[in-house]
Amino acid sequence: LLFPVSNLCGKCRPRDSDLLQPSLNFLYWSLHQTTPCSQQRAVAVLLSNVSLLELLQKVLEYTWLRSPPSEPAYLSSEDALLCSGWLLVASLLLYQHRYNTEVHQTLSLDLTAVLNAVIFRKKQPVLLLVSIMQFLRAVLRQNFSSSLLVIVGQNTAQGATPPQPSSLQDAALHPLATWQVFSLVVSLQNLMVHKDLLLSQAVAACLETLVEYLYVKNQDVALHVASQPWHRFLLFALLNGGQKSFLQPGVLRLVTLFLKYQSSNIISQKEISQILQEAAEANLAELPEATSRALHLFLCQV
Repeated sequence: LLFPVSNLCGKCRPRDSDLLQPSLNFLYWSLHQTTPCSQQRAVAVLLSNVSLLELLQKVLEYTWLRSPPSEPAYLSSEDALLCSGWLLVASLLLYQHRYNTEVHQTLSLDLTAVLNAVIFRKKQPVLLLVSIMQFLRAVLRQNFSSSLLVIVGQNTAQGATPPQPSSLQDAALHPLATWQVFSLVVSLQNLMVHKDLLLSQAVAACLETLVEYLYVKNQDVALHVASQPWHRFLLFALLNGGQKSFLQPGVLRLVTLFLKYQSSNIISQKEISQILQEAAEANLAELPEATSRALHLFLCQV
């Protein structure tokens, strides 16, 4: 079914959401629910379909063209299509890099627009924010270098010479600017306190990947981000809500991040002991899968 479904997608227009959204979901499922050998073939099939990639380019661009919904919690059929498009492109980036698959058509995206979608949000539905953050994680993990993706800066036409970084620090973090990094961190912190389970896990994962990227590019900036005092208040807010427990996936992943980068001003030895005590008293078999994975990462870091 991969050939006919991908060909069908290539013949659609972005506004054909009722047909496109389940079709893109099927392509996404075909990439993930399969064996590594079949996965490699599936990636090659999709990346050889120029019409499909051109359609995905239009779907992603529509993210910036549409009017934001009046209710952020409402997920329209158009928003659902955008979610499917962002998640599929994130997966294609990941697997193209893993298998070094030949690319027949590149995608281009304005990095500033992607960052602003998270930084300013503008009543974006949670699922769309999560999908864009998944894409952002994919490009961060590849250091913004991909055969499939061309990063276009703000006000920079495709093929034009990008503007030069304004400082040595910006040059080290390129194509990110220092102000974009700090704005993104603040936005992720604010999103974390919404206490939506899916959103909190996506935010924690995005923050992890961002700090990993920064640590490779500029250790001083990475350690500064990881040890921001506001993280301490963020943990306090998360632990003084409805569920006063460290055994929450987002909280555990944040604590693991602080431990990894030795942010002793954020997490104390007493709180580490408290987490270990909670884990010892919990029925591990009854923990949700996301919590179990986060706890495993925490214990490995300890």
